[in-house]
Amino acid sequence: MAAKVSELCVPVPWGEIRGRVWGPEHGRPVLCLHGWADNCGAFKTLIPLLPKEFRYIAVDLVGHGLSSHRPPGHFYSLPEYVTDVLRVTDALQLRKFSVIGHSMGGDVAGMFSALYPEMVDALVLLDNYGILPTDSKEICKVARQGMDQILQFEKKTEEEKRRVYTYEKAVERLLAANPTLSERSVHILLERGLVQVEGGFAFSRDLRVNFKNIVRISLEQSLEIQSRIQASVLAVLTDKGFDKILSEPAQRKFTSALLEGLKNRNHTVVWVPGDHHVHLNNPEVIAPFVSDFLRTKVLSQSINRQHKL
Repeated sequence: MAAKVSELCVPVPWGEIRGRVWGPEHGRPVLCLHGWADNCGAFKTLIPLLPKEFRYIAVDLVGHGLSSHRPPGHFYSLPEYVTDVLRVTDALQLRKFSVIGHSMGGDVAGMFSALYPEMVDALVLLDNYGILPTDSKEICKVARQGMDQILQFEKKTEEEKRRVYTYEKAVERLLAANPTLSERSVHILLERGLVQVEGGFAFSRDLRVNFKNIVRISLEQSLEIQSRIQASVLAVLTDKGFDKILSEPAQRKFTSALLEGLKNRNHTVVWVPGDHHVHLNNPEVIAPFVSDFLRTKVLSQSINRQHKL
């Protein structure tokens, strides 16, 4: 499949959404959404191990990789990412497709699947339980933190915002910030995660993606959204992953409720050994589960429908 890789570019009102596409032109579409501060390179090692009857469309979420940053004065939030996905699927004229989402990309995938259930036939959550809620008592505090961060950022000069590294220093910085990444994975992510500038390299992602997300939901809202997903769901969770890296400890108490919600709706939950980036570091660990799920829930269902016709 290595030869069938092309660059994706979808125009949006403020620039473009970029990405990469693997697989045959008429393959069944699978949209791949990476996690926070990553880019579509996060799927580079996994996709070649998945069924070749599919066309895998991996996007750089806005503000990440080679996609344009949001205009000045804008925030990054889950509803806006969902709208971006809708822009991409509309531009590509995708009416029915599957979605694979890792971490934050799983949140985006989950909300999209709930809002547009008729468009998604199968949903794969990689080290993600669905849309992660925030403790109701913390919502105001977190929203204020995000607003304050944006205002402070906007007061900085362009020179103060500019951070230039040697390639080696950029590798060091990404490894330090993401201890779950292997060195090989860091180099893969930096293929789209760095841009050459005067004096060295700068990270391509928008610094504003680092700020607190100001749009938060409660556990009740999260479970309601989860209940509206009609697609078959596979959640692949890791023993050293998501729970260990949550930035807000209060969120840990919600993961069991989300897990229970998935199981109560007869969705598939599997646990694998590994950490948060196992899909990139050791894709062979999760590929059999994802492959079997796509074949069973998408290809087999499609064949059955054709036979009935």
